[in-house]
Amino acid sequence: MSSALQIARSGLDALDARMKVISNNLANVNTTGFKRDRASFQTLMYQTTRPAGAPAGADAQYAAGLGTGTGVRVAGTERIHIQGALTQTDNALDLAVEGSGFFAVTRPDGTLAYTRDGGFKLDPTGRLVTGSGDRLTPEITTPDGATQITIAADGTVSALVPGSTDPQQLGQVQLTRFLNPAGLQPLGENLYAESAGSGAAQAGVAGADGMGAVRQGALEGSNVSTVQELVDMIETQRAYEVNAKVINAADEMSRYVNQNV
Repeated sequence: MSSALQIARSGLDALDARMKVISNNLANVNTTGFKRDRASFQTLMYQTTRPAGAPAGADAQYAAGLGTGTGVRVAGTERIHIQGALTQTDNALDLAVEGSGFFAVTRPDGTLAYTRDGGFKLDPTGRLVTGSGDRLTPEITTPDGATQITIAADGTVSALVPGSTDPQQLGQVQLTRFLNPAGLQPLGENLYAESAGSGAAQAGVAGADGMGAVRQGALEGSNVSTVQELVDMIETQRAYEVNAKVINAADEMSRYVNQNV
């Protein structure tokens, strides 16, 4: 019975991990630019007593093998990078990416990170920064007194500056994409870091090379579907209950053997 207990326990562990993933998705249903995760599973090793095709006699072979699995484990969590819905905010410094690109930002320690959260603000020196103070890279600085800040779909930033009647170009917001965005390392604070799994960062101009376009005055919402997560949660809960019943059944069988055999 111990093997049945261990198999059911592995199921409980795996389902607990899936529930954590679902909980994190639901907790971030209103997080700007959040991408939902999905847990994937793998079978553990099989204990093979007799392989398929083993001799069954002088001129016969077993058509099917004899073996039992030993349970399940979480193989990984895959981030689903489908586009989230865009919400119009009419804030000139709110930016959304419509496509596969990321904004690059420089963290306080000088390292680069990447985000889909385009809720930028101005720091005391006029630079565009994230809510946590990470600087948009390449840096965009607005002069003191600048008005009518406009950011085009290709990332070109212009504004009216004091003493001028024509808009002045301040720079260009660049985007970065990855061959495998699901391999990016999450850092928290809506940030990701390049990893060996993501491939090298490829910076470029918005609207070119599959980067996607920049939309001013909008933010990208989370791509979590509450309906999908609730269905997954109920399914996980039911499977967890069934695995717990297997443990109870295996325990009762062991007790019967100990008391009556």
